[in-house]
Amino acid sequence: MNTYGYVRVSTTDQHTDRQLLAMNELHIPQTHIFTDTLSGKDFLRPAYKSLVKKLTPGDLVYVQSIDRLGRNYEEIQNQWRFLTKERGVDVAVLDMPLLDTRNGKDLMGTFIADIVLQILSFVAQNERENIRKRQREGIAAAKARGVRFGRSVKCPSGDFAMLIKLWRGGKLSFPELLAQTGLKKATFYRRLREFQGGRMAR
Repeated sequence: MNTYGYVRVSTTDQHTDRQLLAMNELHIPQTHIFTDTLSGKDFLRPAYKSLVKKLTPGDLVYVQSIDRLGRNYEEIQNQWRFLTKERGVDVAVLDMPLLDTRNGKDLMGTFIADIVLQILSFVAQNERENIRKRQREGIAAAKARGVRFGRSVKCPSGDFAMLIKLWRGGKLSFPELLAQTGLKKATFYRRLREFQGGRMAR
């Protein structure tokens, strides 16, 4: 039997320290700890897929909490069954001892574990949806305050119309024009098209 650990965080801003410490305390070899920095919305994660490929019947997989495994209710249920039934491995959730397939393999133990899994899976997805809702509300509030998102648009400095006139009249070279406007070549031509189309203030 081989023992593995699975660690996941959603973004690089989050830390894996607590999860890795728990795996180290279980004396899991570093080569048997798989870490993903991706959303828990599905199981299309490189490290998780690599872990699954290594699993053989009788192996044991530790995860800190059910939301580290995933945050999609149906996906968690399906993946749990896949691991425990199809692959024949045991899964132990450290934060919830009831979710340890090594224990209670009788009908009652399985029934209780299934109920707990459903509840925690629901909580994990609900929290993910709440996070997304808070993000949308935060973005909406920021936009209402005038905060602009996405790639910033560099506007030409100086009197753009006058500079264009000087350039077209041969009194300003193209490199000088770019220097005066503070734009790169591709950006300048884009701004020029906007200017000619009347979309820039003249």
